[in-house]
Amino acid sequence: MTAFGMTHPADASSEAYAPLVARLSGQRILVVGDVMLDEFFWGRASRIAPEAPVPVVEIERESYVLGGAANVAANIRALGGLPFVVGVVGDDLAAEHLRDTLLRWHLEWHGLVVDANRPTTRKTRVMVNAHQMARFDRESRQPIPADIETTLMRKVDAWLPEVSAVAISDYDKGVLTPRFLRHVLTHARQRGLPVALDPKPVRFASYQPVTVVTPNHHEAALIAQMSVTDEASLEAASRRLSAMLGRAHVLITRGEAGMTLYEAPGHIHHIPATAREVYDVTGAGDTVLATLILGLSAGLTLCQSAHLANRAAGVVVGKLGTATVRPEELLAGQALVATPAGR
Repeated sequence: MTAFGMTHPADASSEAYAPLVARLSGQRILVVGDVMLDEFFWGRASRIAPEAPVPVVEIERESYVLGGAANVAANIRALGGLPFVVGVVGDDLAAEHLRDTLLRWHLEWHGLVVDANRPTTRKTRVMVNAHQMARFDRESRQPIPADIETTLMRKVDAWLPEVSAVAISDYDKGVLTPRFLRHVLTHARQRGLPVALDPKPVRFASYQPVTVVTPNHHEAALIAQMSVTDEASLEAASRRLSAMLGRAHVLITRGEAGMTLYEAPGHIHHIPATAREVYDVTGAGDTVLATLILGLSAGLTLCQSAHLANRAAGVVVGKLGTATVRPEELLAGQALVATPAGR
């Protein structure tokens, strides 16, 4: 098969990808879901604490990067797209850091709605000698109240006429309530916009109408309620997930095994992984969602978009911490510069 029809394009040249990557620039995408702040403390440990058998970490610096739906937006921006983010933050210092980080990316932050009764979702990682030692999460998973839902719907309605596709990032933090989710999906369908959604099993049946969902292989097995051990069972699980969502497309991310794209019965593509070295898988799903929806927005086929997303995932796992992919890295198929978390 040719490089973009294709089941095994891993060796496709940069020249073959170049016209596709060029089309991603300027695409306007609405990003909806659970925005987060990823906070990193970087340090070194050379001694054990006297009061307990734990290392003493001497913090040398700290950095803030976008996480969750905000990281999807950052990846879209890094690839030349124009994302608009709609989500919820608390009335706290983490929200200020998140807004500041959005501004550094030249991203609009007025789509963030403040709920003073919940914290901004924040993940704090302690990194010692380039390895993650611990993670601390501060969050609420309670569903947002009706007045916040209504405000979010107005934000979505204001931006839908300005975009050509929608990405939905569900981290199960209470923002994507059934009412809000139904509003976004229904209005996107009415406008004929493609929607790519990174799902959570607990809400899977509610993800319709949708164009394509991007579960990982563990989530796919859980949702399909079956063991996934080979390509035959993977295809059966994909078929079941597609049927649950009214014949939506399914892109299953499989880590070191690559991805599997299910478009319809008899149309399934197993895409091998392209990562040369894996340093950190943090945020790789965000990169996949961002690249996939950019491709669909640009008019690429689902298969072309999936191959670009697979290539982008292979780049981002070669970086340390929550990271993004630039067009030149997507073309090269590898991280060109070792980029620590933070921008």
